[in-house]
Amino acid sequence: MNTPPAHPRLAVVTGGDSGIGKAVAALLATEGFDVGITYHSDEEGAEDTRRLVTERGQRCVVAQQDTADPGTAGTTARLVEDLGGIGVLVNNAGTDERVPALDLDRETWDRMIATDLTGSFLNAQAAARVMVQQGRGGRIVNVTSVHEHVPRYGASAYSVAKAGLGMLTKSLALELAGHGILVNSVAPGEVTTPINDADPSDAFSTDRPGNPVGRPGHVEEIAAAVGFLASPRSSYLTGSSLVVDGGLTLMAAHGHDRATDWRRA
Repeated sequence: MNTPPAHPRLAVVTGGDSGIGKAVAALLATEGFDVGITYHSDEEGAEDTRRLVTERGQRCVVAQQDTADPGTAGTTARLVEDLGGIGVLVNNAGTDERVPALDLDRETWDRMIATDLTGSFLNAQAAARVMVQQGRGGRIVNVTSVHEHVPRYGASAYSVAKAGLGMLTKSLALELAGHGILVNSVAPGEVTTPINDADPSDAFSTDRPGNPVGRPGHVEEIAAAVGFLASPRSSYLTGSSLVVDGGLTLMAAHGHDRATDWRRA
């Protein structure tokens, strides 16, 4: 069997200033990656991530980025240049606004789609072009949500953007496999992150009786899934969505019953 070439241990993680992105950057650094991260407004958080990466003996470059900006790919390209190449892109940056569809204005819709979907496409395109030129393959991991697969009341724009990102994952996987570039998504359920007004330490003390595992997820549990997809261990996996939700999406048949004794139904 011909062993595929190893992609460079150089990674870009968007939205690396907090939550899942911070945990992913730290994990990849532990596994020997130099890491470039982006942040939207939390420069202090980004500098803390830089500290975590450098403490693990790896280089870290940081850039401000708004994925809703049409020029977002330029920021990613500059990070790639600063790193000296790229082996892994993690599209993690995003936003979540809960507005019922009948109250949703066009401006909010456009911003959500641009931030959560279009920006991820532009960043993936920029990274994949470099990966193709390098000729050593690579990985693209898109962080979506369980709402890539199931909608949530009052979150139509978010759910549509994440579903679109899921299909983008499949489309890119189909087109890029011939270049040795594997593209997958990680679809988290509820995770204790700042975007959910929670601290990671809350994951194991918060009760979620409607989830089979009974709690929300920890950022490091999501990072572990991303790390697997970024590694040689996932060399025959592409176009897939890895759902990491404690079994939440298994609960459709129990959706009519919010009682805590559903296990005995």
